Amino acid sequence: MSLYKNCLILLAINIFSPVSGDGVNGTAPDTTDKRTQSPSLSPPVVAAAELNSANIKPDLDSLFPLSLLSSFPEDPEVSDYCSELLHIFGQRYVACVSCLVPAARPVKVCQNCYSSYGSLANIYRNISGTLGPANVSCKDNLLRSDRLMLVNLLYINLEDVWSKSNCKQCITKEFQSLTNDTLYFMAMLNQTRTCFEKYPQGNHSEQCKNCNSSYKGLNELYSRMEKNQSLCIDIEDAMNMTRRQWTNFNCTVAREETVPIIAVSSFMLFLPIIFYLSSFLHSEQKKRKLIHPKRAKSYSSLTNIQDKLN
Repeated sequence: MSLYKNCLILLAINIFSPVSGDGVNGTAPDTTDKRTQSPSLSPPVVAAAELNSANIKPDLDSLFPLSLLSSFPEDPEVSDYCSELLHIFGQRYVACVSCLVPAARPVKVCQNCYSSYGSLANIYRNISGTLGPANVSCKDNLLRSDRLMLVNLLYINLEDVWSKSNCKQCITKEFQSLTNDTLYFMAMLNQTRTCFEKYPQGNHSEQCKNCNSSYKGLNELYSRMEKNQSLCIDIEDAMNMTRRQWTNFNCTVAREETVPIIAVSSFMLFLPIIFYLSSFLHSEQKKRKLIHPKRAKSYSSLTNIQDKLN
């Protein structure tokens, strides 16, 4: 009722101002005889009738100030404890987004923003799970009180970014630090890139020769981490950039693992020749064995004939 009375007072004040003065709306003509006016009519009603007869429309901005229109009553269901949690959530959400945007390229989402995301996840758990003073729960008031559920929606968006980045593979539990495998990979990556930057542009032969061992070790470490499913988006992006950089060097250094491949390929190439040669030799030897008994038999029969003739 107080709000309604305030609106009526403001309406009367703003109506009388253009009627009595020389404002932008003009002065309404006095078409009514003051002696015929009913004494029971209040001034606002008379002023409104005069404006209607003069076809004068009052300014809505002056009738309803912005401060009055934008003031909504506070939600009595939200306690001071829940309001404080909501304020902290907003601060940590802004801090997390401010960290993620600069970490987009090159991708350093996990290694740069795990602390801010961990703080945001912690305050969200407080809102959705734990009870505050006097067993106050903020879950229903802050997360489920309306159709939009803005707090929950905002957190789910960042949680989706964190999940797609596989950051949990590179971060320890409770968001304390990077894992040992991640730190070791970053150290080898810095060593390899330092070797790349050591030589002037265009001198790719020196880069290929002197940086081959460090690049090979980095590749082997990446393969092991990929097999163990301990990769996050930071490591994947860093390795892709390093491989593209190495490819631009056009390195043709022979790898040690190609030696057994060449040996096996050579053996497979000569295997048919060895097979056919051994088959040929074996067949000739078998023919000799088949012929030998016939010669022995003919000789013995000839000896017997000679003996009989004698």
